[in-house]
Amino acid sequence: MSIAEKRGYGQLRVSGNEPTIGKEHLLRLLELVDETDYEFILETSGVLIDKEYADQLSRSRNLHLRICLKGTCKEEFSMLTGSVPEGFELQLEALENLLDAGVSTHIAVMKSFSCEENFEKLLLHLREIKSSLYVEEEYVTLYPLVIERLKTVRIKPFVAYDRSGRSCKLP
Repeated sequence: MSIAEKRGYGQLRVSGNEPTIGKEHLLRLLELVDETDYEFILETSGVLIDKEYADQLSRSRNLHLRICLKGTCKEEFSMLTGSVPEGFELQLEALENLLDAGVSTHIAVMKSFSCEENFEKLLLHLREIKSSLYVEEEYVTLYPLVIERLKTVRIKPFVAYDRSGRSCKLP
């Protein structure tokens, strides 16, 4: 918070390494943030957010969730995460749980590895869940470690950007 205050930021964010794993820690952090005027943005895949967890998160007055979908379908999710395909559905269930609990939420979709047809199918499904849901499109940035990982798992993005924001291909 001291950094945000020094720089005049109005938002705080936790992202990476699935912050919902440390449930007790996260809920305590949200209690502390609620004592401030900062908006707290939590980035998560959502796979751990069941109805009870969503209800607990709904108690935070300053929380906004950004559910980051890896891909647009079960197969893409599995390819990108190395996890079981059913994990993709857990993300969508989390979305419904959060919306039912009244938590401010939007979706970010990693489109770099998706064809347009799969993206359109996902959008239709998301509109069935909530017609006014904001869906953010996300694309991979080819940092050196990202390039290394993609080559290791033999995945090539359809669309990617370099660090300066220019469209590029995987070398």
